[in-house]
Amino acid sequence: MTTAHAVRDRRHTLYFLEYAARQRPVFLDTDVDMGAVHAHRAAAERRYSTVTYVLYAAGRVLHRHPEANAVLAPRRLRAPRIVRFPSVTGKLALDAKSAGGERVVLSALIPGLETATLDSIQDQVDRYRSPDVATLPEFGGVRALVRLPVWLGRAAFAHALRSARRRPSVLGTVSVSSLGHRPVDGFHSTGGTAVTLTCGRTTPRPVVREDGTIEAAPVMRLGLAFDHRVLDGAAAADVLGELTDALEHGSWEATSDAPPRLAPVAELRSPSRAPDRPAG
Repeated sequence: MTTAHAVRDRRHTLYFLEYAARQRPVFLDTDVDMGAVHAHRAAAERRYSTVTYVLYAAGRVLHRHPEANAVLAPRRLRAPRIVRFPSVTGKLALDAKSAGGERVVLSALIPGLETATLDSIQDQVDRYRSPDVATLPEFGGVRALVRLPVWLGRAAFAHALRSARRRPSVLGTVSVSSLGHRPVDGFHSTGGTAVTLTCGRTTPRPVVREDGTIEAAPVMRLGLAFDHRVLDGAAAADVLGELTDALEHGSWEATSDAPPRLAPVAELRSPSRAPDRPAG
């Protein structure tokens, strides 16, 4: 029997999609050898999520590419302008349940990624793994938004995004989403930011090394969607290339905005390790 279901707990997502529809997304992707990441995880004293490494790398790379850490600010009677942000704020998509038990997407903001350590990022990711994540204080605005009448909720959401300079505190400056806990090789989405990163599952695949040998390595499909209104394809390709280099060759101990040290990927070997279920 056909039934009608009123949308309430997901209203904030519908309001966001109305805003995101204004973007002009273009989609890129590449395969990343996650051997270096898995080797670091195996030697670490604590468990790090795949999205933690991606957020860490994104903070460093976007800080070096301010043209990608930006937003378009349309103006009705004057030419639009692009606002570039001095700091990188990650927006991590979370799979959560509302107080009413409905499955919803929440967005957690992680500021200061350009200098954040793996531990500080993982501390925040762990906090958002809580089954009661929807009740956390930072999501009070979402809970209030879905209780409003639709016309008022839509207006309130638009008002929150009215100032481009306040955008990092609402939507962040780079979005990260992962479906790596499921048999999803790759996907694309737009997170309302100039650059959105998407992570598929990490699974063994054949990789050709520089010496011509072929070996199995843990490979992840990394997607990058960029808003063509803000930056062009060549710049977006540079960002994707540097993200790939950082994940494949990075040292994870840096605490400044300097790029991670590079080490030959052939020196890094991946242990057999099951993929984790990252937040989002």
